[in-house]
Amino acid sequence: MSERVVLAYSGGLDTSVAIPYLAEQTGAEVIAVAVDVGQGGEDLAVIRQRALDCGAAESVVVDAREEFAAQYCLPAVRANALYMDRYPLVSALSRPLIVKHLVTAARAHGGTIVSHGCTGKGNDQVRFEAGLGALAPDLRVIAPARDFAWTRDKAIAFAEEKGLPIDVSAKSPYSIDQNLWGRAVETGFLEDIWNGPIEDLYSYTADPSAERDPDEVVISFDGGVPVAIDGETVTPFQAVAELNRRAGAHGVGRLDMVEDRLVGIKSREVYEAPGAIALITAHQELENVTVERDTARFKRAVDQRWGELVYDGLWFSPLRQSLDAFIAETQRYVTGDVRLTLHGGRAVVTGRRSEASLYDFGMATYDTGDTFDQSLAKGFVQLWGLPSRMAAARDARLGGPNR
Repeated sequence: MSERVVLAYSGGLDTSVAIPYLAEQTGAEVIAVAVDVGQGGEDLAVIRQRALDCGAAESVVVDAREEFAAQYCLPAVRANALYMDRYPLVSALSRPLIVKHLVTAARAHGGTIVSHGCTGKGNDQVRFEAGLGALAPDLRVIAPARDFAWTRDKAIAFAEEKGLPIDVSAKSPYSIDQNLWGRAVETGFLEDIWNGPIEDLYSYTADPSAERDPDEVVISFDGGVPVAIDGETVTPFQAVAELNRRAGAHGVGRLDMVEDRLVGIKSREVYEAPGAIALITAHQELENVTVERDTARFKRAVDQRWGELVYDGLWFSPLRQSLDAFIAETQRYVTGDVRLTLHGGRAVVTGRRSEASLYDFGMATYDTGDTFDQSLAKGFVQLWGLPSRMAAARDARLGGPNR
């Protein structure tokens, strides 16, 4: 059997052209692997046939939508994962799942090389190759756009020369990546960071300024996992899909940000993630009700580090797995309901309830029925501020900092 290349295949121009191109460059047979992570678009059967028509020796399609939601999106919810406190890891979450299926296909079909369409200046090359290094270090990697200076113009010319059965006429001015968890748009006029995004950019969200009635939704969690919407039981996939629809209809989840890429440059990105933002907003609020103060403070640092690891392509790292163990322990009592009002581009918490709540009405109220013993507060305040008072007295005596 000749050497085989396993290609991460999207069905678009670049990866379709990559099939005969890789075959020419390597002399190997190409196995095309398309993974459905909820990106929508063409039917998987159509994509599979296109790969074969472009010369693939084998074409594998995987419906991984439920797997993506349960094993990748849900851990992100439990970690309140927002890179730079804003970005819900739309592309970063899907890459380790795709890598997993590339490795599976390589083992099943005798592949020795894995190929992807990433450039040399983006994050995804790291996510693919760090994941492959963790799961299958014996596999060699080829990235045509990076390793062979492969450009879109070259791809179009090659497709026309070979008479490939793909449409090379339509050229979007943007680079778009989308899946169940959200949608990312970059390049084109967005590269001038003074230019504001236009309405035509958006697909997952409606114009938040349009007149419409608010939508009230109740999300139920069990152990940090969303299990029902408005009392109707849902799978993880259904939870994200339903909130994409309902929150997206109110323009929730639009982000326009300049982010710090792993390779060291800053990049302007426009995101849509209505379901992700609604779920994380609700989950954070339920944690506020059910997670003890010091654990919650420490978890905020863990959540940030978890998001950075995933963004940086280290899903399969020992540290991410260890942080998951800590996060799982914190979710023991994150069970209850959160009510959100979706309107005008925002998901606003308006109610929360839980049998595991640490909120004590008697301790919190200022009205009759207050059970908080205020007589204890004076001594507590004196002791709490004692180290600072002693340091201030020392500074005054020795001419220290003027506070």
